[in-house]
Amino acid sequence: MSTNTVSLPGGTWSLGELTVTRFGYGAMQLAGPGVMGPPADRDGALAVLRRAVDLGITHIDTSGSYGPRVTNELIREALHPYPESLHIVTKVGARRDEHGGWPPARRPAELRDAVHENLRTLGLERLDLVNLRLGDATGPRPGALAEPFGALVELQREGLIRHLGVSNATAEQVAEARAIAPIACVQNAYNLAHRHDDPLLDALAGQGIAYVPFFPLGGFSPLQSSALSAVAARLGTTPMSVALAWLLRRSPNILLIPGTSSVAHLTENVEGAGITLSDDDLTELADIASRAGDAG
Repeated sequence: MSTNTVSLPGGTWSLGELTVTRFGYGAMQLAGPGVMGPPADRDGALAVLRRAVDLGITHIDTSGSYGPRVTNELIREALHPYPESLHIVTKVGARRDEHGGWPPARRPAELRDAVHENLRTLGLERLDLVNLRLGDATGPRPGALAEPFGALVELQREGLIRHLGVSNATAEQVAEARAIAPIACVQNAYNLAHRHDDPLLDALAGQGIAYVPFFPLGGFSPLQSSALSAVAARLGTTPMSVALAWLLRRSPNILLIPGTSSVAHLTENVEGAGITLSDDDLTELADIASRAGDAG
């Protein structure tokens, strides 16, 4: 593996005792259509993972439900034995059905099976960080998490997990999880247009807990997309680059995990996230959430 690293935008963040680059990589798009089955270009998928590490990325996000098992197996094939600096984060709490759905799988026995499957498919003896996926495909849903989160805490005590987090969670669920055991991150949908988690994000920053947004360009209305495209055009870059750069500026505890199945697009994302946004740019971008009805 080469050492052709670059200066990644955003610097680093500490997940417990683990230091990760704030610019990470999300492996979800490496699976086939609908996040089911193998990729059309297996060699291309392996090349993306190797390039991510070559670029200096030390935070890769995955899940045994992607494929299922496909992205984990690709990560192992491409990168095992893993560099000491590389940290892999996975999710449990959902399975895949024959229709490509994501039904919950949060009973203690299901979570135990999922953790062991992640260990096996990734070729690890201990998982760096496991997020408990809550809610459903439409977003967070209220509800207690003591039983499933407690099951992960027990696996942590057994030495199979280093750190815990929650995903697709309400602020109340984050508080409940923290009352049970320390968490290292929260992974929720958040971007320029959907900023409903602003209070939670700021609170977590003050507590030293990472916030990992997904869907950096998801759910934009036509007017919001036009406003973002106008800023990108003025800066001579892409809307995704602006969205990623804004997230890095938004708060120091934000960790990015943009996904792609293209080496060229991966490099473009890394370079684009490093663009400099002026105060005027930030003011204009801050108005995007209010255009065409912010869902937050």
